[in-house]
Amino acid sequence: MELANTKNEKFFDPTPRLKSSPIPIKFISFNKFDLNCIYCGEKYFETLLCHDQKYCKKCLSRYINDITDDNIYLDIYYTMALECNQHEISKTKDPQSIQECCRNCIRVLCFKQIIGYFDKYHILYNKVIESERHCKLCGKSLDERTTVKQLRLCSDCYLISFECVESTMFKKQVSILYLPWWHNNLCCINCSSRLIFILECQKYCKNCLVFYIGCRYCLTTNIIFGITGKTQCRKCKRISLTLCSNADCYLIDFFLNNMIYYNLDFGHDIANSIDKYFVPETLLNSIFKNVRIVKLVKWIPYSQFTDVKEMTKGGYGIIYKASWLINNETVILKRFENSKNNIKYFLNELKSNQLINKVNNYIIQIYGFTKDPELEDYILIYMEYASKGDLHKYLQNNFTNITWKNHKLRILRRISAGLDNIHDNKFIHRDFHSGNILLDVFQWKIGDLGLSQSENSESSNNEIYGVIPYIAPEIFKG
Repeated sequence: MELANTKNEKFFDPTPRLKSSPIPIKFISFNKFDLNCIYCGEKYFETLLCHDQKYCKKCLSRYINDITDDNIYLDIYYTMALECNQHEISKTKDPQSIQECCRNCIRVLCFKQIIGYFDKYHILYNKVIESERHCKLCGKSLDERTTVKQLRLCSDCYLISFECVESTMFKKQVSILYLPWWHNNLCCINCSSRLIFILECQKYCKNCLVFYIGCRYCLTTNIIFGITGKTQCRKCKRISLTLCSNADCYLIDFFLNNMIYYNLDFGHDIANSIDKYFVPETLLNSIFKNVRIVKLVKWIPYSQFTDVKEMTKGGYGIIYKASWLINNETVILKRFENSKNNIKYFLNELKSNQLINKVNNYIIQIYGFTKDPELEDYILIYMEYASKGDLHKYLQNNFTNITWKNHKLRILRRISAGLDNIHDNKFIHRDFHSGNILLDVFQWKIGDLGLSQSENSESSNNEIYGVIPYIAPEIFKG
């Protein structure tokens, strides 16, 4: 089996022998650990053969009632009770599709379009395994084994594809892996972290920033390595909007720009032995075994910081000193007030530090960020606590004791090297004064890049910024 690159396949169909449902398939959850139906509130029931597959009987009954044609929309094993008192169909007729079944007594054995593990002790296990020797959609011979642990999919009837698309929100290419089945797992395929649900058919991994978007008309899943704003089902062509707040979108976009995805050429990771059929979970592990994601900036839970004490307050944030439990060291936290509503200054300082900090000996280094769970403000975490204070206070306390030879020239060299680093990266500090030149034990470093911007920035040059005694006179002219 090979992955299809959809870029050259205009009419690609991931499940060619199944039709797209005319109405949404609501009786299956996107999270296999859900206990109750998200649509009607009824309790989910496990399928008879796969305990990690669940469905809502009430919504399934409605679905059977609302579908009026004979097309095959689901790859499913089921059984019915012949002694049903409310049987709606002929007991001598063998239903060819789920909508021909009696909605009062149908019992689902398993869904082929959902990853599942068989209960081999069930009385109907052998009957299903016997049926599994041939694909029930195309009739192709698959496997002669008498014991099978997991559901298998025919490689002719279930086609995986991938492509790179232009993001509708940001000017960049985004990789998408199209799965021809329903990904109802709660954990990320790549790192096993718990997924966060945005909507009932949208979830993402905050560790890898990989999004999982399901289509309820086809039971397919798009795995997206980035933000596209919207994504399209490869089968029914329906478009789903990926919903994030503006703040979340720009924040996630920043971290995507500061993450490196290695080995996303999925086509080379499929085992050559997979030709007739495949086990979805095994195939995914094969695809992702070489994928590696490197984050250049980290999220740190706020709970890891204790003894948080306010030190000073600036124009856009409040500075705190805190103890970091994990590393057992003192760090500086800069909280951006009201950043849950206005994320501009937080992102600007974060981006500036990432772009400028190629030579971090001269710039106070950011390790990561966190978020105050009560105020919902974003917070930057600085690794270095400048215990000796800033240059302004240093000169006030030591001016008569320092000399040009031993102190002043060394301080100027460090400051010049820091500014040179900023300017080499084509940035302007825009808030450079003695209060933002900090002493960490023996080294002078430049801090507070919150107002800095690229020399080619399109931001208005009419904005007045900085500390008044240090602002260039021409700034006041507008």
